[in-house]
Amino acid sequence: MTWTQYLAPLLKGAQVTVMISLASITFGVILAFAAGIARMSSNRFVSGLAFVYIALFRGTPLLVQLFWFYYALPLIGISFDPITTGIMTLSLLTGAFGAEVVRGALLAVPNTQLEAARALNFSKRYTLWHISMPQAIIEMMPPFGNLAIQNLKDTALVSLISIADLTFQAQSMRNITLDSATVYTLTLVGYFIIALCLMLIVRFIEMKLRRGPAFPRGAHT
Repeated sequence: MTWTQYLAPLLKGAQVTVMISLASITFGVILAFAAGIARMSSNRFVSGLAFVYIALFRGTPLLVQLFWFYYALPLIGISFDPITTGIMTLSLLTGAFGAEVVRGALLAVPNTQLEAARALNFSKRYTLWHISMPQAIIEMMPPFGNLAIQNLKDTALVSLISIADLTFQAQSMRNITLDSATVYTLTLVGYFIIALCLMLIVRFIEMKLRRGPAFPRGAHT
């Protein structure tokens, strides 16, 4: 077989990889904001719950998490298909790491601005979303970009629960052809191209945010 004949199955696998990565990054970012903000809550229960979630998923291997959701959870009557399991596990992991990015960026907002918001009688919610968040989100973009790339690389593990992603297709092709050099070189290039696209997207979003106004007009209490 020539290298061009490997492209069809590898491209099919790449589509699955991109789908899983984009879905888990999206859900992961939502979880990151929810957990990061909850971690700063004055409510001890909410803050404690967020801490347990973050510590659990940051402190355990992704492969073990993946196997637990796919193999152990069905033993108590809860089961998901492989795609859902992969997206869910990657989302939870990305959200846990992203939560610390969100919390760190919010804590980096100068106290003088928060004091000024209190002096102007702005509510805590308004201060968070209209004073702190617009500044913090710009600082979150580089770390979130790194998390997106890490998420993409982590998707390779979903092949272990029978998801026909790029890595799974590469392994299948290699087992059939025994042409390890060509198959894995093409796979390497495939992951690099996807990662490059992710980096460009994150960079574009960051540039758009930096060009935008730091504060909204017409503040409300």
